[in-house]
Amino acid sequence: PLALLRLLQWVSPSLPIGGFTYSQGLEWAIEAGWIDGEVALGDWLADVLRRSLTRVDLPALARLHRGWREHDERALWHWTAWLHACRETAELRLEERQRGRALVALLVDLGVPRAAQWRPLLETSAAAGFALAAVADGIPLRDAALGYAWVWLEGQIVAGVKLIPLGQTAGQRLQRRLADAVATAVDQALQLPDESLGASMPAVAIASSRHEAQYTRLFRS
Repeated sequence: PLALLRLLQWVSPSLPIGGFTYSQGLEWAIEAGWIDGEVALGDWLADVLRRSLTRVDLPALARLHRGWREHDERALWHWTAWLHACRETAELRLEERQRGRALVALLVDLGVPRAAQWRPLLETSAAAGFALAAVADGIPLRDAALGYAWVWLEGQIVAGVKLIPLGQTAGQRLQRRLADAVATAVDQALQLPDESLGASMPAVAIASSRHEAQYTRLFRS
């Protein structure tokens, strides 16, 4: 029960790491008319979940989780660097670093073991910090991956609700619609061998690149 409660803490929108301030290109995609309603937003998120999180974020999280469990320094540096290489824009790489710095500061303040010692690595990747927190709190890998994917989905839906805009009920419908997709993505991601990893999302990369110079923004670049 304590591990579950710790997981709920790490995936809470109130966690002070600024996750709610990023749209990952969604803001420009809506401005450009690519996403104009609840159905289009759901389709966009389902595609990113299936093509990107399943083959990049979640497998990297799994390998970082194993790296912390096994005290494998080489694997931790390798998969953190690999995850950065998969971020296709300066904005997405900057987000990974900014969220990593915010999360490691919190981990150190909360006394999470190894956080202070590994600060140089943790400051480069939010995924590495999340994996360390999960291992330190005894959160099983699959539960951690479900939480990681869920908090991404929730953040993107909240952004879409604000930007399109949509009603709060529409946001809740989308979360229910995509819940099965989250579970499927996690199960698939945890089975992938190293040679099957990697993905390219040209539309997300274009939207993120254009968002860097968008005239008005609610979300960070």
